[in-house]
Amino acid sequence: MTPAYDALLQQLKRLPGLGYRSAERVAMHLLVEKAEAMEELLAALGDARDAVSRCECCGNMAESRLCAICEDPRRDGATLCVVEHVPDLIAIERSSAWKGAYHVLHGKLSPIHGVGPERLNLETLEARIESQEVQELVLALSNDIEGQATCHYIQEALIGDRPIKVSRIGFGLPSGGGVTYADSVTLRSALESRRAYE
Repeated sequence: MTPAYDALLQQLKRLPGLGYRSAERVAMHLLVEKAEAMEELLAALGDARDAVSRCECCGNMAESRLCAICEDPRRDGATLCVVEHVPDLIAIERSSAWKGAYHVLHGKLSPIHGVGPERLNLETLEARIESQEVQELVLALSNDIEGQATCHYIQEALIGDRPIKVSRIGFGLPSGGGVTYADSVTLRSALESRRAYE
């Protein structure tokens, strides 16, 4: 093939969920089969890059200072569901089981991978807690060692002895599994069976 094709293939393979064969199919589709789609894709990527940023309050995707959820007056801002990533938030929203607000950490603590508290969206979470508006935190983090460590850090370093109810979602999710790929029924069950985190 050509150097330009190989470079495109390498970039596509870096995207989550695309292995060699999938990246190859996408590249061929855009370059040969549906070349007109390339311009539309480039335009959409440029528009999204320029318009979408992080919500200043919760870390969700937003096209203004705040995301639609933070701006929604019907949401209960006193209860926060803390998630690792935006896809986790989207998965919970799809279940229609949560009526509170969210906070997206953009990861979890992992000293092995060099992810410490400073790399997570914890400053704004701490500010929200210190504002004394938060009454309950629901920790919807992965059921693995890093998820447990992150929950422990939030409990110890951010909550401390504040009178805030801290719970963890119940796990109908497999050990080591995340929120993103769970079906709506499992997510609803997990949220409804949350328990105190100690």
